[in-house]
Amino acid sequence: MKELGVRKNFLAIEKEFSTYGNSEIVIISAPLEKTVSYGKGTAKGPAEILSASHFVEFYDEEQNLELCFEKGICTLEPLNLQKLSVEKSLEKIYKEVVKHIDAGKFVVTLGGEHSLSTAPIFAHNERFPDLSILQIDAHSDLRQDYEGSKYSHASIMARVAEFNTKIVQVGIRAQCKDEADFRKQKKIKTFYAREIKLGMYGENWQEMVAKNLTENVYITFDVDGFDPSFMPATGTPEPGGLFWDETMNLLKIIGLEKNIVGFDVVELAPNKFSTASNFVTAKLVYKMLNYAFAKR
Repeated sequence: MKELGVRKNFLAIEKEFSTYGNSEIVIISAPLEKTVSYGKGTAKGPAEILSASHFVEFYDEEQNLELCFEKGICTLEPLNLQKLSVEKSLEKIYKEVVKHIDAGKFVVTLGGEHSLSTAPIFAHNERFPDLSILQIDAHSDLRQDYEGSKYSHASIMARVAEFNTKIVQVGIRAQCKDEADFRKQKKIKTFYAREIKLGMYGENWQEMVAKNLTENVYITFDVDGFDPSFMPATGTPEPGGLFWDETMNLLKIIGLEKNIVGFDVVELAPNKFSTASNFVTAKLVYKMLNYAFAKR
């Protein structure tokens, strides 16, 4: 287990606050890219998030806290998944996440394509009772298989539903009929982006989302859940997405009202025409950490 130093770790924080022993938070990079179907480049996502994080402020004005110094954040060397199949990659990610949960760490997984999320979700599902999953995404990802693979990034939540159907989806605006039927069959709660924008859930829709979650919550955040006008660097952008402030309000409410036990951030596909997307994603990770530790 190798720790990344100040030049490469999350937020570029000194050794005193980023060694494994001194940190309550562990960041795993899983640069998986095996089943992408449109834009490519998600394998480069974790490294670009870490690099961009060096320009994120340590201080969070909402929490009046420099979380990285209070709790410590250890960034581990990226997992080598290049020569592994999707199944073997998921097994490796799972074992890594389990190891750190069992060591008492709060685990963040950076991707990579969304298919990797099955592994950390399953690991947390085994160890936290009555877990619910908040999925922020443009797509339902409930296809039983896609392009010949049941482990596709378009099938991640169908795999999760095999062991936990307490799924709440936010920001969805692209799905096939089979996915819509499957969602109803499994009683998966979906807050469609268009319905949010039309006010069908009221002005305090974030509270309604929170009410549909159990006490222990795992968040899987596909950055294509954001609107592509400010998050264009993703493999499958969809118009009509979520914006920053409304999403931060949602995450803040969940952090205050529930127990966020872990999360992943996936599907950043860096490109030279939208380097701002890297920074937005890095800041998202730190904001999510601040909200997750709001009550701790």
